[in-house]
Amino acid sequence: MQKYKEYLGLGIAGNFALHLAQAGELEEFKEIITADEAAPKGIFPFYLPAKKAEVPAGQRPKETLFTYPLSSNTIRLPKEQVNVQAEPEVGLVCELTYEGSHLASLTPTHFAPYNDCSIRVAGAEKISDKKNWGEESKGFGEKLIPVESFREGGEMDHYSICSFLKRENRLHAYGEDVALTGYSYFYGKLQEWITNQINTQKDFGPLEPILEYIELANRPTKLIISIGATRYTPYGESTFLQEGDEVIVALYDNRLHTVEQLKESLLQGEYEQNGLSVLAQKVTI
Repeated sequence: MQKYKEYLGLGIAGNFALHLAQAGELEEFKEIITADEAAPKGIFPFYLPAKKAEVPAGQRPKETLFTYPLSSNTIRLPKEQVNVQAEPEVGLVCELTYEGSHLASLTPTHFAPYNDCSIRVAGAEKISDKKNWGEESKGFGEKLIPVESFREGGEMDHYSICSFLKRENRLHAYGEDVALTGYSYFYGKLQEWITNQINTQKDFGPLEPILEYIELANRPTKLIISIGATRYTPYGESTFLQEGDEVIVALYDNRLHTVEQLKESLLQGEYEQNGLSVLAQKVTI
């Protein structure tokens, strides 16, 4: 999956109720003050579409941010012995425009299932330290669903997300089955928040200066942004990835499918259905 190498890669932390607590990350955000209690905590980078050699040495972000991490079929575990969890969520493909040095607009054009796979370590300096450890450390679905209207009343009203861990040929529910409208910030409210957050976020606590990074990458006009991990099931909250697993994240039109109807298809690898986009990644070392 090399077609997104020129896209900026960002993610949102804390856009689904209770996920940060389940992931053990609340303490890291204790100094972050948000506009309201439900607001996301911030934006983190996972990939900068820039050549490291072209960025002045004194201005370079962490080296891993220059490594392209997306895969549609593989998660490669870190070389270090650390716990890794899948993070099932929605990824938006967006077009960006600028006014001067600031982001002027963000327009979602497509969406697909996303796996914001994360290392679970305490005391990381930045969120991004746990997000990109090398090639094939992130997941994005091949089948994009067009966004005809990113507002209430559009097709995304009817989509839900579910996820599973396939281990020893059994499917275990990993994330809760939830409607996309369950995100704390969504549609226009999310667009406005992302634009403002990119333009104003500072290097503070676990957060990084996203606008400065955008300048270093020569203001990319295309973006993939993961909009927040959903809540884990008890199994997902307590189960880390190991070689031989398969992570499955599915977006489905809940007018056409139910999770119970989909489970057998997902178990058998039958993904080509109307109103369904599936990300399935084998876990390897």
